[in-house]
Amino acid sequence: MYVHLFLMWSPMILLAGLLLGAVWHDVRSRRIPNRLVFPGALAGLLLNAILPAGAGLFMAAPGAIGLWPAVAGLALGLALLMPMYMLKAMGAGDVKLMAMVGAFVGPQAVLGAMLFSLLAGGVLALAVAAFHGTLRQVTSNSYHLLLNSLMRGIAGQRPGIDAPPEASGKLPYAIAIASGTLIYLLLAASGQLALFS
Repeated sequence: MYVHLFLMWSPMILLAGLLLGAVWHDVRSRRIPNRLVFPGALAGLLLNAILPAGAGLFMAAPGAIGLWPAVAGLALGLALLMPMYMLKAMGAGDVKLMAMVGAFVGPQAVLGAMLFSLLAGGVLALAVAAFHGTLRQVTSNSYHLLLNSLMRGIAGQRPGIDAPPEASGKLPYAIAIASGTLIYLLLAASGQLALFS
């Protein structure tokens, strides 16, 4: 009974605390420090290596997935957001934060966590644009970027979306990663979500 409660709540409390710490740093300084994500990733790897085996730390019947699946989750979390970092659409701290999440949840669940995080990021971007009164400009820019990509495809060129010449502002993306990850994990643990679990 106590082991089950420990398996169920301590990894979730630890991950939630790490994500909230990342949000706090990102909102305050627009940086996510390595001293937070590296020990967090190590904790995720260790928990998955030493706790009793199961389907995942956050599933309805919790248990560790093992060291190598946790390493695969870390690597996949890093790889999934690396293109956005290379396009300068996201900071390195955000990429490392998703890798840390992967160390806790493994390769299958990190896909769901990333999908929910990207959705939360879209909502966050729209909310910030609406707050600053730039929603119409953001919508117009997005329309023109997509139209340009479509025209390239029709013309036989490789379709692509050019990065805007100037960044329109920096979002504290740790908010999106934290909220998307936690929502995904809560839905998966309650059995209401079969996607990627």
